[in-house]
Amino acid sequence: MGSDANSLILEIKGNSLDDGPGIRSIVFFKGCPLDCVWCHNPESKSRNVEISFDSLQCVDCGSCRDICKFSALAKSNPFYIDRQQCQLCFDCVEVCPGNALTRVGQNMDIDTILPRILRDKPFFDNTGGGVTLSGGEPALNMNFVGELLKHLQAEQIHTLLETCGHFDYARFAEKVLPYTNTIYFDLKIMDSTAHKQYCGVGNRLILKNFMRLVKDGADILPRTPLVPGITDTDTNLKAIAEFLSGLGITQCSLLPYNPLWREKCKQIGVPYSFTDSQQHQSWTSAEKKQQCAGIFKKYGIKTI
Repeated sequence: MGSDANSLILEIKGNSLDDGPGIRSIVFFKGCPLDCVWCHNPESKSRNVEISFDSLQCVDCGSCRDICKFSALAKSNPFYIDRQQCQLCFDCVEVCPGNALTRVGQNMDIDTILPRILRDKPFFDNTGGGVTLSGGEPALNMNFVGELLKHLQAEQIHTLLETCGHFDYARFAEKVLPYTNTIYFDLKIMDSTAHKQYCGVGNRLILKNFMRLVKDGADILPRTPLVPGITDTDTNLKAIAEFLSGLGITQCSLLPYNPLWREKCKQIGVPYSFTDSQQHQSWTSAEKKQQCAGIFKKYGIKTI
């Protein structure tokens, strides 16, 4: 992960309509303290730079294999790249004509990020948009994130942070919260044992942080991904709805399951850590989302 002067950025994406109000620019940070088995952005999990291979973009010209000094590339490799041999020199990326090989993660400082964001400020101003920090987990590098948010607010840009909630609250309250207009906070699984099984850590810190943010008056929107058989069960959703209702929360977001993460795992050379069952190869249906929304409605919570 980057130092306080820079941070490992996965991507900066403009013209987004899906991560907050209005037209937004999204800064995706690389690295996450969780290890969710269904992660929609598995390339964002590691705190290190990686290399990706997309077989659909490969024209099989052989340029990458010819230039590799470490004999790390071969069609006989399970994921094309032998990541034990690869030294991440990225020579192969430079010569790949079809962009089948790409670098995953760039160390950037604030002076590099800001100009790419500020050019879209007219769109923010005209649509009520702004900048969303996503990931991965932005709060892994609080000093950097706090400085970036401070610069954005100085430009009168609306700031939104998406988080898994697993962070040190005292540092977050000091470094990040004062410069964050809105927080999208993921609540995935209420049972701590199941949360550790499917997300790599328990959820006690996450729930505690959520309650503290509510108590401190943060503009917060809880979000729950609808993962078949894991997070979208009646038992789990009722537990989340009861938790939110007890805190006076009247709105939450339900995120339809996206099966495209499975292909991303192949690209970064990570075997599936999840089932290959049919239910996990399909998008959440409109009927299923409506059924899930009905559970929250019973608790007086509107879903979006």
